[in-house]
Amino acid sequence: MTDQVVETGDARSAGRVIGASEFLGRTRELKELRADIERAGLDTLAGRKAPRARVLLIAGRPGSGRTALAEELVRQVADGYPDGVLRAGLTDPDGTPVPVGRAARDLLAALDRQAPAGACEDDLTDALRSALAERRALLLLDDAADAEQVDALLPDTPGCLVVAVSEGPLTGISDVRPCTLGGLDAKSGVELLTRHTGSVRITVDPRAAEGLAEECQGQPAALMLAGGWLAARPKAAVSDLAKQLRADDSEGTALTRVFRLAHAALPANAARMLRLLALAPAGLVDPQTASALAGCSVDSARTTLDDFVALGFLHAVDSPLPQYEVPGCLHPQLRILAEHHERPADLQLARARMLERTVRLLQACRAITETDSATARQKLLDMPRALRFPTPRAAADWLRLTRPALLASARLAVADGELDTLARRLMSQLVRAMAAHIGTKAAAPDLYEIHGMVLDVAERRHLPRERAAALLNLGDLDARTGRTADALARYRAALDAGREVNDPYATGRAMESVGGAYLDLDDFDRAADWFGRALVERLARGERVEAARLYGRIAAAHTFAGRYGEALRNWRAAIAGHRKNGDVAAQARALSELARVQEYAGRPEESLRTCREAVEWARRAEDPRLQAALHLRVADTLEHLGDPASAGLHRGAAERILDDSNLQNDPDACEIRTASAED
Repeated sequence: MTDQVVETGDARSAGRVIGASEFLGRTRELKELRADIERAGLDTLAGRKAPRARVLLIAGRPGSGRTALAEELVRQVADGYPDGVLRAGLTDPDGTPVPVGRAARDLLAALDRQAPAGACEDDLTDALRSALAERRALLLLDDAADAEQVDALLPDTPGCLVVAVSEGPLTGISDVRPCTLGGLDAKSGVELLTRHTGSVRITVDPRAAEGLAEECQGQPAALMLAGGWLAARPKAAVSDLAKQLRADDSEGTALTRVFRLAHAALPANAARMLRLLALAPAGLVDPQTASALAGCSVDSARTTLDDFVALGFLHAVDSPLPQYEVPGCLHPQLRILAEHHERPADLQLARARMLERTVRLLQACRAITETDSATARQKLLDMPRALRFPTPRAAADWLRLTRPALLASARLAVADGELDTLARRLMSQLVRAMAAHIGTKAAAPDLYEIHGMVLDVAERRHLPRERAAALLNLGDLDARTGRTADALARYRAALDAGREVNDPYATGRAMESVGGAYLDLDDFDRAADWFGRALVERLARGERVEAARLYGRIAAAHTFAGRYGEALRNWRAAIAGHRKNGDVAAQARALSELARVQEYAGRPEESLRTCREAVEWARRAEDPRLQAALHLRVADTLEHLGDPASAGLHRGAAERILDDSNLQNDPDACEIRTASAED
């Protein structure tokens, strides 16, 4: 596995953390939480119907086992919620609250509902509530930063249940009684130690084990680190560790003191790798990431990461890939140690190595889809084996499973401010990889965020060309989701940026996009004017293919405005351009549109002749859909001219073309048939 990025085989959904041991203790808390689900709420007691989902709150300090308790509760009651369990983390590992819009979008994705790219927070939360209406689902909202986060995501469905996890009370959400966690009871604490050390050392000195559990204040995270320390030292007595902790008079919680001791006991190279994991995006790490951070081999990195799991420093993630998660309670400790032991320049170098490795992995992820040419295949073979993917499917699985970390990498690179060149390369490769494996339509929400980050970097570095490109991409995504006014503003800003650096591509593209936005707004005069400006740019640069296409767009604007004479003139110019360019298919489509306008203009005989010419060019272009559609248009025109027999022949020809072309189940073919039946 370590010599290639992704293993072959079926990919399962990732994200669940594999705990080092099964859940134990917290019997009283679980009983109270389950009883709280069934208790009558304040609305019920007042005779009103509950307007929203019931909220259970588990409050406790990081390391108290609050998430483990929430997961155990969810496991026990999940059968009562047939529409499934949805999970969202509401705080990033560095302590930054997750934007509500991002959390809502992730929950919608788990429900197989895709919200429009660039949708605002209110639209996303409304879409989430609509998706959960009439459902019985269970939401686990982990590490909530405040009540506003949770309140924004609450379903308006009494049949749903929300289990929220936070450090303190969620003041502002009514009818919530927090289950506040302290340490584990002594028996459970000793049992947790036993799972790491084995029973012998505990049995020979039970008082020392109880004392160690007390020194750890019953905190599961501290006990796991203590158990890992003992497991790595079979000859050490439990009392030895307890004495060391009692002798540590430094400030900090029990977790802090145990963590410092466990870190100090690591070999130098392993300790350095552990500290550098504070830089891992979203707290997620794999052997490739750890290898880049520490500057070691992938094999060595994976071995060390597995050791960290055994020692309690990391959790393994249930995934087809070797993935690990830095526990949220340890991330602040890692950051403090990294800042204390590592020079700022070394931290920056490690971060740059990690991002550079990510860029190269994304390049390989895209390259595996481009093996049609010998040059592309050779380029792929020239990549180091550790960066190569065995199959396109493996690359697609890697991209899907590492998506949270990849997006976090992009955010990290942009926020850094000192790695903008790497940030731009990373986002460029991420966009290309997503387009290759997911498609621009399916990946649109992520692409919207990425293009927004590109815009941030371009504005920070005053890069007009990159700013224009980002604005054009964002404008396209706005236009596709019906935010035409927003798209128009972005296109105009892109035009200004393109003019600033005299970028002919950006200015021409922006002019045409402005025209397209006005067309969507039914302002046909301005649309034709802006298309005309773009045409002048294309003609000046001798871009004949684009010029021919723009003649068609100008003609369409005039058609919508009812100026059929101008429309006919421009369609003829488009046809002439396509003929010179040798684009038979485009010529056939333009003739089809010319025939349509001739019909609108009250020239049925001319429309009939043009349609017949278009049928012949569509046949030469081997476009059966267009051929069938044109035969149907000829049939319509013949009926209007009083020749139903000839019209029937053309309708029959359209049916035969669709059947002979194996398009029986094609949506476009069905639409053509429907139009024929309606006529």
